[in-house]
Amino acid sequence: MQQRYYRLATFAGVAATVTATLLIIGKLTAWLATGSSSLLASLTDSLMDVSASLINLLAIRYALIPADDDHKFGHGKAESLASLAQSAFITGSALVLIMHGIGAVADPVPLQRPGIGIWVTVGSLILTLVLVTFQSYVVKVTGSQAVKADALHYRSDLLLNGAVLLALLLSMQGFHMADGLFAILLGFYILWSALRIGYEAIQTLLDRELPEEECQQILEICKSVPGVHGIHDLRTRQSGPVRFIQLHLELDDSMPLVRAHAIADRAEARLRLAFPIADIIIHMDPLSALTQEQSDRTPADISPQE
Repeated sequence: MQQRYYRLATFAGVAATVTATLLIIGKLTAWLATGSSSLLASLTDSLMDVSASLINLLAIRYALIPADDDHKFGHGKAESLASLAQSAFITGSALVLIMHGIGAVADPVPLQRPGIGIWVTVGSLILTLVLVTFQSYVVKVTGSQAVKADALHYRSDLLLNGAVLLALLLSMQGFHMADGLFAILLGFYILWSALRIGYEAIQTLLDRELPEEECQQILEICKSVPGVHGIHDLRTRQSGPVRFIQLHLELDDSMPLVRAHAIADRAEARLRLAFPIADIIIHMDPLSALTQEQSDRTPADISPQE
């Protein structure tokens, strides 16, 4: 499973890098031919795409390095760091778009040979759509945060290229300020996307819990194991492709240790069916110990929620 994750995530990174390189060549040609400020902003965005995709590729390779003596929990958080770096790249791209847009609105000029820009932009739309479709598939299969951030970036490029196309068409009709206006609007949209990517990356680095539906799924899976009376102290987090799951099973007092261990093994096996790439730690507690622990607590120890 981990090899498949590595293969797909790496291929997605290579595909993104190649796509961004082709877009740079096309947009550079179109900008030199038309002088469009929105195309120049789009070119700048593609230059940042290449940098971000290369960072992703390196981060995915590093994230899948097995745990070692200095990194007992593996290197998965390299993906989150890559997402954070991408957030910075996208922020820079958005600011460039806004600045170029303001300049174009303040001093609108007719575009030269806009037809070349239109054909290049249509080609960019098609190429980017193919890449985003493939990235979405990889994210669905692997759950890679780095590829997800990259896909969000290129999804915003679809909107960017669509707006550039519309701006070029309007400029051909004599509305020369459209080039700058669309650059400004897209700049703010991409800036918002950058903040979202950065927020998600920071939450992962801070060991945020897995989504509520996944936590509920973990509880239901463990409760379905015969001999389990309850579950408590569930703790989860994610680092790269690896989900870390820790929990306590509540079992009968008189149960032999060997049987309790077998029940824990069955619970772990069922969890691995649902979460193939996971680090699972299960602790077994006798029911009487939980009852005694609750009776020993003073009223001041009990929170209002309990």
